Amino acid sequence: MEYKTDIEIAQACEMEHITKIAERCAIGPEYVEQYGNYKAKIDLKLLDRLADRPNGKLVLVTAITPTPAGEGKTTTTVGLGDALRRIGKRPVIALREPSLGPVFGVKGGAAGGGYAQVVPMEDINLHFTGDFHAIGAANNLLAAMLDNHIYQGNALGIDPRTITWRRCVDMNDRQLRFVVDGLGGKVNGTPREDGYDITVASEIMAVFCLSKDITDLKERLSRIIVAYNYEGEPVTAGDLKAAGAMAALLKDALKPNLVQTLEHTPAFVHGGPFANIAHGCNSIVATRMALKLGDYCVTEAGFGADLGAEKFLDIKCRMAGLKPDAVVIVATVRALKMHGGKDKKELGSEDLEALRRGLPNLLQHVENITQVYRLPAVVAVNRFPTDTEAELRLVEEECRKLGVNVALSEVWGKGGAGGEDLAREVVRLCEQESDFTFSYDADLSIAEKLEAISRKIYRADGVELTAGAKKQMKTLEKLGFGGMPICMAKTQYSFSDDPKLLGAPRGFKITVRNLKVSAGAGFIVALTGEVMTMPGLPKVPAAEKIDVDENGVISGLF
Repeated sequence: MEYKTDIEIAQACEMEHITKIAERCAIGPEYVEQYGNYKAKIDLKLLDRLADRPNGKLVLVTAITPTPAGEGKTTTTVGLGDALRRIGKRPVIALREPSLGPVFGVKGGAAGGGYAQVVPMEDINLHFTGDFHAIGAANNLLAAMLDNHIYQGNALGIDPRTITWRRCVDMNDRQLRFVVDGLGGKVNGTPREDGYDITVASEIMAVFCLSKDITDLKERLSRIIVAYNYEGEPVTAGDLKAAGAMAALLKDALKPNLVQTLEHTPAFVHGGPFANIAHGCNSIVATRMALKLGDYCVTEAGFGADLGAEKFLDIKCRMAGLKPDAVVIVATVRALKMHGGKDKKELGSEDLEALRRGLPNLLQHVENITQVYRLPAVVAVNRFPTDTEAELRLVEEECRKLGVNVALSEVWGKGGAGGEDLAREVVRLCEQESDFTFSYDADLSIAEKLEAISRKIYRADGVELTAGAKKQMKTLEKLGFGGMPICMAKTQYSFSDDPKLLGAPRGFKITVRNLKVSAGAGFIVALTGEVMTMPGLPKVPAAEKIDVDENGVISGLF
């Protein structure tokens, strides 16, 4: 069989006009704002019209702790949506938008893979409808107004040494992590240390994805803390009178983007916050729209379940009043063998012992979903040709001991047809009653919330706060932020805060080095190590292989 790249598969697809996709999920033409023939923004007024319509079932796709072997979470999400449609259901998919940084860096694209993709794949990966540019513009407008306020006399008494707001750009550029600006004399500003984050790490991205409507967006923007004055009091975007103009830049971006899969299943692709320093899920408005328009909303959360699913459940669901009906945990035999200590170059050969050593990683994620959050779950094994029957049987036997079924997913090679067993299991789970519970209560102290996440989800022996973090905790509670959810910023490569501890480590503590409030987003970020908010490009960036011909056909995205 001839092997085709993801972009070749996507470009061979005959897409349906976006108005037809809108009709498929009963969106009237008055709500459709077309961006060409295959993309559209959907007016938020549609949510008001659908307010009395019951929600469909909410299906969360998450995964084991990621490895270089790959897991295929977005591919499974897209394929599951197509499979549900094949068995007679009306699914609507909700995904995050890709960032240009990873597209040109390592990933080369983030719209699914093989025969389970959202299209137009090139557009989605490159600029799309301009949402990230709008978010970057709003971020940098706030930065400009902040520095201008200081330059024009500093009526708010801002202490320049306490400025927390950084500029951003949607590109991997390590050169911009730390800069000194305002040089060149008095007329060019006030010299100070500054820096850039990648756009997806901006708090505005998190605010954007958690806002229910334009009014909520403006209120959240106004609460963003940019610095502290000389008395130690927070200075906000509202104090700088910046929120209205920022919201004006974001007005159109807030409308969800409608596209389609290769099999013409409707899909919203909207927003994309970092999954470690933020909550790592697509926008609330896109999820709500998908729930109202389909009988199943299939969505995903970033990284492994200890980060993405935990934040989806403890932050997004708490803020939006959502309750998942089923959870899909994606795993591969290859990745589990890596968790068992097997070298990436040797994953193609059967090794039941390495698999047995790596399985605790999957089983801990399963237990967290079914026992901590009390939600029905299925394990989707993203099948590779090198997986042996004995290996697949071992995964199935171990999961069954926890009362969870395993479904093989072959959507990468077969599209929706390769996910029908998974789809039928998801439908079965969605009919079950569940007693969804958060991993911690909102009224606990900051320290108690940190302890709950660390012990229940990571299985740590507890939490240690540095002296600086303890001081920050007291300040945040004094300022009235103690009741906010916690957003843990830690490595995605381990349950612990040490990326080298694979599998399901025990006998460790989580060290919180820094606590800061994202007052607009509405959560406290707990940094457990060096979390990169401005990535760099690798030695051979994916950008080197991306090109466009004289007909405008793009190549090299994968």
